[in-house]
Amino acid sequence: MRKIKKGDDVVVITGKDKGRRGKVLRLVVGGRVVVEGINLVKKHQKPNPQKGVPGGIVEREMSIEASNLMLWNPVTKKGDRVGIKVREDGRRVRFFKSNGEAVDA
Repeated sequence: MRKIKKGDDVVVITGKDKGRRGKVLRLVVGGRVVVEGINLVKKHQKPNPQKGVPGGIVEREMSIEASNLMLWNPVTKKGDRVGIKVREDGRRVRFFKSNGEAVDA
């Protein structure tokens, strides 16, 4: 089970976007994550009239290392470490280390 999943609210803890929050859009192979509005780069894109893609300089999100992110805890209003517990029924759930509250209800 991964500690960060698609749709999670995360905060960046290091790098040029330190302190910014965003939603996880997708996970990339190799422990990298694409986060909405984080790690924006300018890409020079050629036009493709068949697909209706205009040319020019476009901004897009690039992946960021998952170790540079923390899950956002809405109770403490900070980034928090995440652990994994096995419940009595055998289900594995993620929980915040600071208050022990489950991430996935």
